[in-house]
Amino acid sequence: MQHRGFFLLALLALLVITSAVAKKKEKVKKGGECSEWTWGPCSPSSKDCGMGFREGTCGAQTQRIHCKVPCNWKKEFGADCKYKFESWGACDGTTGTKARQGTLKKARYNAQCQETIRVTKPCTSKTKSKTKAKKGKGRD
Repeated sequence: MQHRGFFLLALLALLVITSAVAKKKEKVKKGGECSEWTWGPCSPSSKDCGMGFREGTCGAQTQRIHCKVPCNWKKEFGADCKYKFESWGACDGTTGTKARQGTLKKARYNAQCQETIRVTKPCTSKTKSKTKAKKGKGRD
């Protein structure tokens, strides 16, 4: 009796899996007709970062896919433009900032990206004390 129950459970699981695979293949066939998709930027659902949607068009077809905008992304050049950055330069005493340059490494979803960019950030003071009071193990 237990073998019959196990067999029915395995058969039911197999049917569910094949049904899900068939639905996924059907979706691919519907969307696969067009080869020149143009994707817009990822637009967060709330505020300026987090989960959102990216809209794509191809001819008369339109699709929306889930995407995520990292909360530490650089707004000047967008989350879809990936850059390789040099090391930070020396601190400029007059402006109190340091800068570095980035070269475009990858443009995701056909984003319009600048080939090179320059970013700045405030200089940090390196006067942090690294000496900490050591707790002695006195054996008096």
